[in-house]
Amino acid sequence: MTLLKTENLTKMFGHFKAVDEINIDVKEGEVYGFIGPNGAGKSTTIRVLLGMLKATSGHASIFGKDVWKDAVDIHKRIAYVPGDVNLWPNLTGGEVIDLFMKLRGGSVNKQKREELIQKFSFDPSKKCRTYSKGNRQKVSLIAAFVSDVDLYILDEPTSGLDPLMERTFQECVMKAKVEGKSILLSSHILSEVERLCDCVGIIRDGKIIESGSMDELRHLTRTNLKVETKQPITALDEMTGIHNVERKEHMLSLQVDTENLDDVIRHISQFGVAKLESAPPTLEDLFMRHYEGDGGES
Repeated sequence: MTLLKTENLTKMFGHFKAVDEINIDVKEGEVYGFIGPNGAGKSTTIRVLLGMLKATSGHASIFGKDVWKDAVDIHKRIAYVPGDVNLWPNLTGGEVIDLFMKLRGGSVNKQKREELIQKFSFDPSKKCRTYSKGNRQKVSLIAAFVSDVDLYILDEPTSGLDPLMERTFQECVMKAKVEGKSILLSSHILSEVERLCDCVGIIRDGKIIESGSMDELRHLTRTNLKVETKQPITALDEMTGIHNVERKEHMLSLQVDTENLDDVIRHISQFGVAKLESAPPTLEDLFMRHYEGDGGES
C-alpha cells in the first residue's frame, strides 16, 4: 500500500524551477531515502508535502489525501523533524516534548517518553536557550518517535548529533520500520541512507535522476576488485567496463561495471589467482558517479 505519492510534482519560485516534475512513491513499512546536495530541492519538496508550500503543478498525496487541501488531517498521522530546530527559549526541553505530545492529541505514552530520553542521553530539565544544536535535534527526535504516527518525514534529522546518537537514531528508525511505519528520510550521510533505506531517490537540480531499490541501484554501479595473480595480467586495456586500474607491488585494484564482471573474472583467472577481494558497489559510488566534477554542490 502506498502512503506517500507525488506525480510530476513541480514548484516554481518566479522563473526558477526548484522542483521539476518529480515522482516519489513511499509504501507502507518502507524507508525511502531522499538524497542530493544542498540546493537540489529536497527541503522544498518536503515543504510541499507538509502543506507549507503549494505546488505549482503536479500532484502530491499522503494517505490518499491532497497535501495542500487536507494538510490538517494529514498532520494528525505524521511526525516531522527538520534539520535545524528552533524551540521556545524559555521552555525546558521536557516541556516542549510534552507540548508536542499534547498538540497531537490522544493519550500520552510517558513510559516511551522516558525510554527515549534515556536512549538519547538527554537532559529535559534545561531551558531550550541553553541547548546546543545537537540537543535541539534530540528534542525534535524524541517528540517525533514518542508519537504513534504512520509516517515520519525526516529532513536531515541527525544534523548536529554525535556518532553515538546517530546510531541511536538509526535504531529508532529500524524499530519504527519493524512496527510497520513508513519513513521519508532526507540525508546527506550516504552510509546512513544505505544502512536504513529500502529505496532511494537521488535529486539533482530539482529532478529525480535515479531512483529504485538499493539492489536495483547497485546494478548501476561498479564493483571494486583487488586481485593478486601468479603471473602478470595482460590485455586489460583491451577489455570494456574496466576503470581506475592501479598496480601496487603484486596487487592490482580496479573497478568493473556490473555487466562486464563475468568477462573480467574469466580473463583474470587465466593468470592464476592467488588472492581476490571483491567489494560490492556502494550508494556513495552511485552518488559520486552522478556528481563527479560538480564539487558536491548544485
